[in-house]
Amino acid sequence: MRLTFTLLTILTTYYSFAQPNCNAYKYYGDTLKYQACLKAEETGNHYQFSAAFQSILDEALEIDSTYAYAYREKSVAYLKSGDFVTWKKLMDKAVKFDTLANLGYRGWCRYQFFRDYQGAIEDIELFDDYMKNDIGYSANGHYHLNIAKAFCYKAIGEKVKAIEIMENQLETTDYEAGIYDYLHLGILYYESGQFDLAMETLLKQEKMNDIAENRYYTALTSLALGNHDNYHENLVEARALYLEKRRLFDYYSNPLDKIYLKDIEIALGMTQDND
Repeated sequence: MRLTFTLLTILTTYYSFAQPNCNAYKYYGDTLKYQACLKAEETGNHYQFSAAFQSILDEALEIDSTYAYAYREKSVAYLKSGDFVTWKKLMDKAVKFDTLANLGYRGWCRYQFFRDYQGAIEDIELFDDYMKNDIGYSANGHYHLNIAKAFCYKAIGEKVKAIEIMENQLETTDYEAGIYDYLHLGILYYESGQFDLAMETLLKQEKMNDIAENRYYTALTSLALGNHDNYHENLVEARALYLEKRRLFDYYSNPLDKIYLKDIEIALGMTQDND
C-alpha cells in the first residue's frame, strides 16, 4: 500500500506544482491573482523550456508581481538545467510570497539538485518552525523532509546527528517508514561501526522493499560480523536485483547511497579470489 501511494505521488507531483484554483482567488476578492492565475493557465500546452511558457508566466507576473506560483513554475526549467543561481532567485520570490507552499520544496531541491546541504537544513528547519506540525515529504515523494535533513547532516560529516534524526522520525507516532528509510539508516549504522544494528535495520528494509543497495550493504555488514558465506550470498542477490533494475534511481540526480554494478562485481571478485 505504501509503495503504491508513493508511486502515485511521484507520477502526479514530480517537481510540478499544481495550478491553483483561480476561482478561489475570485471568491476571496483577490482580482489581480485571479487574473494572473487565468493567464498562467495558458502555459498548459507549452513545454517548460519554451520561450512561450516563460513569456506567459512573465505576463502573469506583470498582472500580479506577488503571484508565487508563477515564480515557482518559471524556476523549474532552471532547476532541471542546473542553473542554480537563476532557480534560487525565482524560488526565493516564491518563498517570499507564499512561504508555506514553497519553503519545504526549496529545501529539498537545494539538497537533491545542488548539494547545498547547509541551505537545505536551514530551509527544512525554518519550515518546521512555520508549520508547527508534520512538515511532509520531498517533491518526489520518497522521503519525509526530516529524513532529507538527516541526509544533509550525514553529508557534512555529522553522522551521529543524522542517526538521531532518522531514529526520531521512525519512532514518530503514525509515521510509516518510507520505502528506503531503513536502507539509509542501516548504512549509517554500518558506517558508524554499529554492525548488529546495521544488520537488524537492513533486514527490515529487505522485508519491506528489497533492492540491490540493501543486499550490497547487508553483504558488507555480514563481512564485518565475520559471516563470509552470507557476504557472498548477498552480493549474488545484489547483482541479480541490480540487473532487474531494482535499485536506487532518480531521473535528475544520483541518490544518496546509490551503488553501481561495478561495485558489486568488484566485491564478488574479491570473494572469489579468497575462495
